[in-house]
Amino acid sequence: MAKKVTPLMKQYNSIKAKYPDALLLFRVGDFYETFGSDAVRAAKILNITLTARNNGGDQTELAGFPHHSLHTYLPKLVMAGCRVAICDQLEDPKQTKTIVKRGVTELVTPGVALNDDILESKRNNFLAAVHFGKHELGVAFLDVSTGEFLTAEGSSEYIDTLLQNFEPSEVLVSKPKRKRFTEIFGDRYHAFYMEDWIFQADFAQESLEKQFGTVSLKGFGIDHLEEGIIASGAALYYLSETRHDRLQHITRISRIAEEAYVWMDRFTIRNLELYHSTQENAITLLDVIDKTKSAMGGRLLKRWLALPLKDVVAIQKRQSGVAHFVQEQKQLELVQEALAGMYDLERLISKLATGKINPREVIQLQQSLQAVEPIQALLKGAGTKEIKAMAESLDPCDELCAIIKEALQEEAPVQLSKGNVIAKGYHEALDTLRSIASGGKEYLDAMLTRESERTGITSLKIASNNVFGYYIEVRNTHKDKVPEAWVRKQTLVSAERYITEELKEYEQKILGAEEKIAFLEQQLFSELLEKLLAFIPKVQQTATHLSRLDCLCSFAEQARSCNYKRPEFNDSYVLDIKEGRHPVIERQLPPEAPFIPNDVFLDRETQQLIMITGPNMSGKSAILRQTALIVLLAQMGSFVPAAEVTMGCVDKIFTRVGASDNISMGESTFMVEMNETASILNNISDRSLVLLDEIGRGTSTYDGISIAWAISEYLHQHPARPKTLFATHYHELNEMTDTFERIKNYNVAVKEMKDQVLFLRKLVPGGSHHSFGIHVAKMAGMPQTVLKRSQNILERLEKSHGSEELSNQMKEIGKDEMQLSFFKLDDPLLAEIREEILQLDIDTLTPVEALMKLNEIKRLLQPRDKVKLKS
Repeated sequence: MAKKVTPLMKQYNSIKAKYPDALLLFRVGDFYETFGSDAVRAAKILNITLTARNNGGDQTELAGFPHHSLHTYLPKLVMAGCRVAICDQLEDPKQTKTIVKRGVTELVTPGVALNDDILESKRNNFLAAVHFGKHELGVAFLDVSTGEFLTAEGSSEYIDTLLQNFEPSEVLVSKPKRKRFTEIFGDRYHAFYMEDWIFQADFAQESLEKQFGTVSLKGFGIDHLEEGIIASGAALYYLSETRHDRLQHITRISRIAEEAYVWMDRFTIRNLELYHSTQENAITLLDVIDKTKSAMGGRLLKRWLALPLKDVVAIQKRQSGVAHFVQEQKQLELVQEALAGMYDLERLISKLATGKINPREVIQLQQSLQAVEPIQALLKGAGTKEIKAMAESLDPCDELCAIIKEALQEEAPVQLSKGNVIAKGYHEALDTLRSIASGGKEYLDAMLTRESERTGITSLKIASNNVFGYYIEVRNTHKDKVPEAWVRKQTLVSAERYITEELKEYEQKILGAEEKIAFLEQQLFSELLEKLLAFIPKVQQTATHLSRLDCLCSFAEQARSCNYKRPEFNDSYVLDIKEGRHPVIERQLPPEAPFIPNDVFLDRETQQLIMITGPNMSGKSAILRQTALIVLLAQMGSFVPAAEVTMGCVDKIFTRVGASDNISMGESTFMVEMNETASILNNISDRSLVLLDEIGRGTSTYDGISIAWAISEYLHQHPARPKTLFATHYHELNEMTDTFERIKNYNVAVKEMKDQVLFLRKLVPGGSHHSFGIHVAKMAGMPQTVLKRSQNILERLEKSHGSEELSNQMKEIGKDEMQLSFFKLDDPLLAEIREEILQLDIDTLTPVEALMKLNEIKRLLQPRDKVKLKS
C-alpha cells in the first residue's frame, strides 16, 4: 500500500527536488519550516528545537522559526557554509481555497548575498570561479553586493596568490576538476562544484556580452584571456541560478594585470601578516593603516594593500594627494567628517539594481549623495591636479535626490508593509485614501452635526472599536429620539450604540482604503525604483572616487599621527631606508620603550646581500619584516615609517620568515621552509626584494650551514642580483664577505654585562660571533640547573671544530649524563656536588687527594642526613 503524502509535503518535495543541495526554508503561515535532513542541520546550526511530525506513517524531522526572524537566522546558516533557498508564499492565503502557491524567491549562498547581516562592511564578499585550461588557469571575482567584477589568468601559483588576496567566500569549480582543485589549493575554500558544460568558451562569451550589451569584450581589455572569460561566464551564470536576475549594477569587468602590481607569493602574504595573523587577536598591517571613514574606502584600501603598484607615475599621483591632506589638516578633518556621515553607496546602489532595497535605504542613498556637494566645495580650491580631478569627477546626482525627496517620507520605515512610505502630496488618490483610512475626521464631524440637528440629540458621539467597527452612541436619556432606521449594535449601562446605512458604507470605504493604500504604496515605490535605475552608473562613479579619496585621507591621517614621511622614487635599483621603523610593532610598544629605528641600504653593485647575525630575540626578524612593509606602503602610495626613503620600484617581494608546517599534506617544518625557499630562487628578478630568516635551522647544524651558505652564494652569483636581507644565527656565514664582494656583514648589537645581555636592537656593521640562546632561555624562566648544564655543554662544544671531534665530545657528554643521572637535578645541593665531580681531573688525582675529596662531599651531605633522622 502506497504511503499517503499530504498536499503540503507533495509541494515541499517537488520544490526541494529542484534545490537538492540547498537548505530549503519553506514558508508555512507565519513560520519558515525545514524538514528531514535540512531540519536536523538547521536545528544544530541555529540551536533551535528539533521536533517530528507524522507524515504518512513515517516520522519527519521538523524545525522552524518565525518568518520575521529571517534576518536573525539566515546569516547564521550562510556563515556556516549553507546554500539557503528561501521559499515564500506567492499568493494571499485568504484569496485561495486550495493549497497556497509557493516558490523559491531567492537562493542565498556564502558568495552571493545582499543581506547586511551577512556582509562585513569593510570586506568584499567575492564569489570566485576557477577554470582549468590546457596550460593556464583562469579566475574571476564577482561581488554582487558592490557590482565589482574582475578576472585574470596565469599559473597555479599566481591564481593561488589571488585567491589568498581576494579571500572569496565561495569558489565555483567544474565537477571533473574537484580533485585537481583540492590538490593545488587545499580545502580551505568553500567550493561548489558545477556541471562541466557551464565552463565553455562560447557560452561564457555570449553571457558576458549579453550582460554588458556589447558585441565583443575588447573594450574591457580581456578579449585575449580565454581562461579568464570562461571563469567569468561561470560566475555570471551562477548568479542567474541563485535567482539574481536583476544585475544592472554589473556594468563592466576589469582585468587584474599581473605586470602592473608587485608580485607576492602566498608565503610572503602570510609571513608579513598583511591582513591576517597566525596568532589570535594579533594586530595586522591593515589594522594599523586603516583610517578610512567609509565602508567602501575600507574595501578599496585592502585592495591597494593586496595589489601594490609598480608604475612610478601612478604611485606619485597618490602621494601628491596624500601630501596635500598632510599639509591641509583642517580640510582633511572636514572631508573625513563628511565621509563618516555617508552610508555605503556601492552596496545601496547594488540593492537598488537588484530590487532588494527598502524605503529607509533609499532615503540613506539620498542623504549620502547630499554629502557629496560639501566635499566638492571643499576640494575645488585644492592645489594638486589629483585632488582637483577627483572633485570634478564627483556627481551629487541632484536630480536623483530631488526625485527621492519628492516621492518618499523623510522618516520612511524599513518595511514597505508598515505604510506611510510615500510623501504627502506626491499622489492625490493616495492622499484621499489616507484621509479616509485615518477616520475621515472632517467627514465624520459633518455627519455628527447633521444627525444631531435632525434628531435633536445634542450629545451624539461617533466612535469605533475592533469588535463592532463604527457606531453612533446615544445616552439613555435620549434613546426615545432615535430614528427607526438606526440599527442597535450594543447596549451599555448608560447608553445604546447604533449603526446607520451611511455609517456602514463609510466603514466599508475605510477598510477598503487600507488595502488600496498598501497596494498603491507598493506600486508607487516600484515605479520610483524604476526611475532611479537610470542613475546607477553615475552613483557608481561617484562611489569609486569617494573610496579613493577616503584612502588618500587615511594615508594622510596615518602620516600625521605616526610621523610617516614621503618616500622618493627614481629609476635606480637602490633601496635606501633611513631610520626605518616597523609600523605594527611600534604601535604596540609603551611610550617609555620607543621603537629603535634602523637604516638599511641595498643595491646591486656594492651591497646586494646583507648578512644579519645576532642573538635570538634581538630583532633580526623585525628588521626584515619592516623593510618589506616599508616598501609595500611606499608602492601603495602611502607615506612610510622612516625618516627618509629613496628607492627604485620593486617588482617582487619574497619572504621566508617564521616556522610552520603542513602536517595535513605530510610536510614538516623543514620541508615547508625548503618549498618556500625554492619558490623564491626560481622566481627572482633584478628588481626583487628577498628576505630570508634563519634558513636551514630545521636540520642538523652542518646541513643547515651548508644550505644557508649555498643559498647565499646562489643569490650573490645570480645574474639578476636581487636585493637580499639574510638573517641567521649561523655566525659562520660571516666568512662569506671575504669571498663575495657584494655580501656585507651586519649584526644586531647587544651589550654584555656580568649576568645578563641587553638587546640594543640596533643594526651595526660587522658580524656577531655569539647567539646568546642560553640568555634567552634564562629570560623565559628556564630552571637554573638546565641553564648551568647548557652553559657547560656550550663551552665544551665551542672548543670543537671538526665534525669527528664534535661527535666524540657529544658522546662524552652523553656518558657524563648517563653516569650522573641518579642525581635529582632540581636539588641545588646535589647539583653543586655534581658540578664538583665533573670538574675533577681523575688522571692527576692522588689516592690521598681522592679520599679527601670524597670526605669533603660526605660532609656536605651530613647536615641533610641529620635533618632526615630528626624528622
